[in-house]
Amino acid sequence: MKYLLDVNALVALGHLEHAHHERVARWLNMQQSSPLLTCSITELGFVRVLAQAPTYGFTVEDAKSLLQSLKDAPGFSFTLIPDELSASQLPPWVKTAGRTADGHLLQLAKAHGAVLATLDAKIPGAFVIP
Repeated sequence: MKYLLDVNALVALGHLEHAHHERVARWLNMQQSSPLLTCSITELGFVRVLAQAPTYGFTVEDAKSLLQSLKDAPGFSFTLIPDELSASQLPPWVKTAGRTADGHLLQLAKAHGAVLATLDAKIPGAFVIP
């Protein structure tokens, strides 16, 4: 099974002090042979969240470096996937602006034969990391 990690799951994995780091790390340790996917949205979101939140104390360069270290870490197999989906391909359950990225990532994962892995139980059809 291939998994596209959403922004929250990627941030939780990459930041050791994140409230859900242990949860995501434990789950991924059980998925060691599963390919992990990122995309422009999730990578840019990772950098934005870490650089924007004062509690994290990261610069854009720090966040980019951490992301690359995470992608290069032994035991993980990350692949950056292309994104050619348009807004017209959002699923019908997307009714608010706040759910557009969720719907897009879900469709992107499906287009690449993967599952969207998230900490958000409100995304229909996504896998919620236990």
